[in-house]
Amino acid sequence: MEKLLEIKNLETSFYTHAGEVKAVRGVSFHLDKGEALGIVGESGSGKSITMMSLMRLLSDNGKIKKGELIFDGRDLAKLSEEEMQNIRGNEIGMIFQDPMTSLNPVLTIGDQLTEPLIKHRKMTKQQAFERAVKMMTLVGIPSPESRMKQYPHEFSGGMRQRVMIAMSLVCEPKLIIADEPTTALDVTIQAQILELMKDLKEKINASIILITHDLGVVADVCNRINVMYGGMIVETGSTKDIFYNPKHPYTWGLLKSIPNPNEEERERLIPIDGQPPDLIKPPVGCPFAPRCEYAMKICMTENLPVFEVGENHKAACWLNHQDAPKVEPPVGRRNL
Repeated sequence: MEKLLEIKNLETSFYTHAGEVKAVRGVSFHLDKGEALGIVGESGSGKSITMMSLMRLLSDNGKIKKGELIFDGRDLAKLSEEEMQNIRGNEIGMIFQDPMTSLNPVLTIGDQLTEPLIKHRKMTKQQAFERAVKMMTLVGIPSPESRMKQYPHEFSGGMRQRVMIAMSLVCEPKLIIADEPTTALDVTIQAQILELMKDLKEKINASIILITHDLGVVADVCNRINVMYGGMIVETGSTKDIFYNPKHPYTWGLLKSIPNPNEEERERLIPIDGQPPDLIKPPVGCPFAPRCEYAMKICMTENLPVFEVGENHKAACWLNHQDAPKVEPPVGRRNL
């Protein structure tokens, strides 16, 4: 497969009054053209900051310290702000977590949908209007012509999220980044949005990065999954690898915290005890070691290696060393 995106050894920090917060620590991964990649992990694990670094949308106290952001043959880390403005919304579309705060409350939906078409595609207002109506129809918004004249507060939560999806797709980008696109929605709307994203992926053949803390959300949409913790990728593999053959205790913990449809009887969901690491003073060894019931002395003292545990399946855990004690994963098979 031809690579669309390749992130190499990305390090991103935020400089605060308390010190340097090392939010992303040596993250590397790739995305093929037409592929859907899931990035999962708890809040604060570095998922969104990795993508904000890619989009160059960090706050004033944030800085990309190191790394390459190769998108379609160009290193985005080296581009000027003007060059990035031509990429955002045009070649890379982003669906933000909360559509109510992402949409401008004083502009109509039509104005916000047509703006990128006029700017990036040099369309006339009429051409942009027709294209925006077509995208509204594609994402399932009824009466799109009249809806174009309305304001964000006149839409329901699910409809606002559909508008955000339409906005991210309107210029037919090569990459769509969806940051927790279903978090604020009820389960029925969640299912509709995920089904919509799958359909759109097939129709426009775009690549998708889906950011979420919920492994259940990525199971039906993504080809591969990156599991992040403490600003690092601790496991990466195909969706089947992660669900059927997980190799990192943190992944086990995430799987134990979601219902297993294979169980005939109800099973108790088990949360992960403890707190995420302090990224002002990140631990020397494995960031998950203080919360891991299988942690060994080496986990606390040695730099964390990445082990090849299968074809295109990697895990950063000492339990995968040939001399480590054998541990049976405490999770059963999950239906995909």
